Amino acid sequence: MIDSPHIMKTGLVLEGGAMRGMFTAGILDVFMEKGISFDATIGVSAGAAFGVNYKTGQIGRAIRYNMRFCRDKRYCGLWALLRDGNIYSTDFCYGEVPLKHDIFDFDAYSQNPMPFYLVCTDVETGEPVYHEFGGYEDHGFDWIRASSSMPLVSQMVEIEGRKLLDGGISDSIPLRYFESIGYKRNVVILTQPPMFEKKENGLLFFVRMKYRKYPHLVRAMEQRHVVYNETLRYIEEREKSGDVLVIRPDALLPVSRVEKKPERLKATYDIGRQMAMKRLEEVRTFLESVSL
Repeated sequence: MIDSPHIMKTGLVLEGGAMRGMFTAGILDVFMEKGISFDATIGVSAGAAFGVNYKTGQIGRAIRYNMRFCRDKRYCGLWALLRDGNIYSTDFCYGEVPLKHDIFDFDAYSQNPMPFYLVCTDVETGEPVYHEFGGYEDHGFDWIRASSSMPLVSQMVEIEGRKLLDGGISDSIPLRYFESIGYKRNVVILTQPPMFEKKENGLLFFVRMKYRKYPHLVRAMEQRHVVYNETLRYIEEREKSGDVLVIRPDALLPVSRVEKKPERLKATYDIGRQMAMKRLEEVRTFLESVSL
């Protein structure tokens, strides 16, 4: 799209949700196949981990490697958690898979001028950290890993003196941030169905114990459901105004956060593809109507 002061910039906002992100991956693959583009993209947690493939143009990569390795104890699960403190293994998920088994195309990433942002949470302040990911020279996959590091089952990721965890703790759906930096017309991909309302975290006792040295992080996690539900109300308002188009599943997705059954991953991915095809012309019309 032409970068002009007379044209409103468009953004793509990707919620996380661990393996619910296969829904998002299905949508993004259809977008790539059909030539749907945006001025910038921002992803949180799984939205960041799978969304980077949208910038490289690697259709099918996210579903391919997740189906291939979801049952592999080196990839995810209790063995990985006990081995290195991360339920999704740092060495295997962010080392072997993208560098050896299903290679991430950093050259294509660098050549695509579309900015790709992600969100992490600063453990010491409890505040979101918004970062434009620069590719391999920008700390390898550490920013992606930090954005996706779920509390309680992941180690903190330290980058440039900051201790970071999952961006969903502090800003699960960063629409307001994208609007604040100039992306006024946004497609938002959610991974929960209509009428969903987040409840208070049932593991707060363990959160308070583990992160007792980080009271601001604990506070952010205590308030996460409140912030999330208020953000959904804001998105609904922006959708009514015509400046946001929301894509979400019609019902709860048939997948767990750490899914070990490849057929469930594929089913979730296929739901995303089907939804993208169903909404494709609506998305095109939304993007084509960008004007003064």
